[in-house]
Amino acid sequence: MPKTTKKITTIPATLTRFTATPITEQKKRRVAGYARVSTDHDDQFTSYEAQIDYYTNYIKSRDDWEFVDVYTDAGITGTSTKHREGFKRMVADALAGKIDLIVTKSVSRFARNTVDSLTTIRQLKENGIECYFEKENIWTFDGKGELLLTIMSSLAQEESRSISENCTWGQRKRFADGKVTVPFNRFLGYDRGPDGNLVVNREQAAIVQRIYAMFLQGMTYNGIAQQLTDDGILSPGGKPKWNTSAVKSILSNEKYKGCALLQKTYTVDYLTKKKKVNEGEIPQYYVEDNHEAIIDPDTFEMVQREMEKRGKGRKYHSGVHTFSSKIRCGECGSWYGSKVWHSNSKYRKVIWQCNHKFDGDKHCSTPHLTDDIIQQAFLSAANKLLATKDTVIADGREMMALLFDTTDLEREQEELQQETQVVSDMVQQCIYENAHIALDQTEYQKRYDGLTERFEKAKARLDAVTDEIHQMQTQRASIEDFLNAFAAMPDELTEFTLESWHGLVDYGTVYADDDIRFTFKNGQEVKA
Repeated sequence: MPKTTKKITTIPATLTRFTATPITEQKKRRVAGYARVSTDHDDQFTSYEAQIDYYTNYIKSRDDWEFVDVYTDAGITGTSTKHREGFKRMVADALAGKIDLIVTKSVSRFARNTVDSLTTIRQLKENGIECYFEKENIWTFDGKGELLLTIMSSLAQEESRSISENCTWGQRKRFADGKVTVPFNRFLGYDRGPDGNLVVNREQAAIVQRIYAMFLQGMTYNGIAQQLTDDGILSPGGKPKWNTSAVKSILSNEKYKGCALLQKTYTVDYLTKKKKVNEGEIPQYYVEDNHEAIIDPDTFEMVQREMEKRGKGRKYHSGVHTFSSKIRCGECGSWYGSKVWHSNSKYRKVIWQCNHKFDGDKHCSTPHLTDDIIQQAFLSAANKLLATKDTVIADGREMMALLFDTTDLEREQEELQQETQVVSDMVQQCIYENAHIALDQTEYQKRYDGLTERFEKAKARLDAVTDEIHQMQTQRASIEDFLNAFAAMPDELTEFTLESWHGLVDYGTVYADDDIRFTFKNGQEVKA
């Protein structure tokens, strides 16, 4: 059969691919602009305003475009769409059929996260919405648009990673140089000085000093927070209500004694901006005498010891009253608690008794006490101790020199720190060589196991020595606090004071009406 010639007839498009309307119909594309700057600095604000003005005029200047809006995000990172409200509102309006085309400056302004960028663009594309990136001249309905977008989005993400690393390097360099900064608008007690360092705010410093004083007088975190709230004092965040975490943070922050621990947290992922407490993953820097102290170092350390001492459970600390968590039952070891007798009559009376006196089948036989009995018993025991004041102080100093000398332990600690560093480097080198050089795996494993065993042994001993040094220093400091307070006392106490009570007594133990003993902070027990 003879070959026939194909006849091809072109059927012209009758609808525009942009608006899906007949080509004879003059329908304008509904166009929106998107502008974003990543910081709220003044120079960036100028850029931000300029972007809004530019896209408003640019869209309105086109006869075939209908201006919808310019969506904006200021001071927001482009590594995630999570907190970009303007961006999310624009996408929602587009998907709701209000926008046909989105115009923006560049791929990096749209998103610095490749996955977020491509996911959003594909979602818009599926719903007939196009995006135009002016700098790169990319139209997403164009055949090569997605390939270019993938490349440009990856470059934008890589640029963001590079910027993040540079910022991180700069921040860590400032830490290494000992430059201290705090969130001044949420940090009680200090203002930013002319050189950027911390300058004492005298009015706020008085509040900080009061918090430390209340804690050393036996008040709990919750009790302090409630007192500050009742007194109408604003929290560090400017709120009328205080909480226990704010009180704990102030009591444990080393900046109040003039020092600063830098790099307590670090950013794990530059895309999510997720932060993590630094538990040894990266170096920390401790700067001493960086700025004027609000709390003297001795008082600060005393508070740290008291915070460590207060525990939970059966002997949980309470600071409701001067004697809370200070009087023990000689039978079961529990704390005495206050009880009110005849609360609604003229015979109303506050007494102290074992909190577990009537728990279970067996009842504690220890007696109840009144405030007056406790105070008089304390004065009796304290005066017995004060009668031998010179001997107590001399014996305490001698005991401290003998029992709490950490010179040998500190020398061993330094040697162990050097050992762990050397072995850690050897392990890293061993792993590196195995990854880059063909080694006998049996020999490699033997060498690796030997090094890790050596490291773990040194690390375990280092932890034990460090803990022993800490315990000895804590005990030494506690006795030092006692001896200083004891030396400042008169030769005889004639009346009960909070200063003498908190300065001298660790706790009292009740065995019977005529057997109340006080354990003083030097470890000495005296029967009243």
